[in-house]
Amino acid sequence: MFGNKVVFSIKFIHTILFFFLAACLFYVLYCGITKTYDWTLFLAIGFILIEILVLLFNHWRCPLTSLAEKHGADKGTITDMFLPSWVARNIFKGAAALLICELAILGLRYFLKI
Repeated sequence: MFGNKVVFSIKFIHTILFFFLAACLFYVLYCGITKTYDWTLFLAIGFILIEILVLLFNHWRCPLTSLAEKHGADKGTITDMFLPSWVARNIFKGAAALLICELAILGLRYFLKI
């Protein structure tokens, strides 16, 4: 069903990381809405920035995608996560837009006391 155990493990880890980073994104939004400025906010932003750096240094391609393909996952498709393909294809656009809005909200609420 999943090819082999290595590909399954990579998909599983990649999916867990996806949900963790999504939780970080939504936590940043929560902090912006509630004016919560604490160490957990900066930790969440830090994890997001690490992910951006990893993608940046890999030409906007997740290293886990390449690893999954190396071990037998279909090349050129989003088969390295347990998510619907339309979600996986569009996640970077949505996450980037959300992060920009979140940082704007945080900045406005902190500096302008809105």
